[in-house]
Amino acid sequence: MIESFQKNKKGILMMIVSSICACVGQLLWKLSAVEGIMMMLAGFVLYGIGALVMIAAYRFGKLSVLQPILSLNYVLSIVLAALVLKEEVTIIKCIGVLVLIAGVVLIAGGDEE
Repeated sequence: MIESFQKNKKGILMMIVSSICACVGQLLWKLSAVEGIMMMLAGFVLYGIGALVMIAAYRFGKLSVLQPILSLNYVLSIVLAALVLKEEVTIIKCIGVLVLIAGVVLIAGGDEE
């Protein structure tokens, strides 16, 4: 498992950065409904940076390891919704987040070759 992380480390880190940029970009889109067009444009810029980082990340790891890491978008979305938008996080959502994180760890660490 640790060998897989080491082999794909740079790609994994880049995919996490991509996921963060995409989620924050989407949050800014949501906030732009109240805050205005500058927030929307900032969201597009962040989302675009996330997409470019994701494309570059594929050079540094296997697709079967890196692609599932994008499911961290769902985890980050729930965290941002709770912290920034003050949305309620239920126990079911918490369980879902834990299952997603466990899946990502298992897939990212399961690259045996």
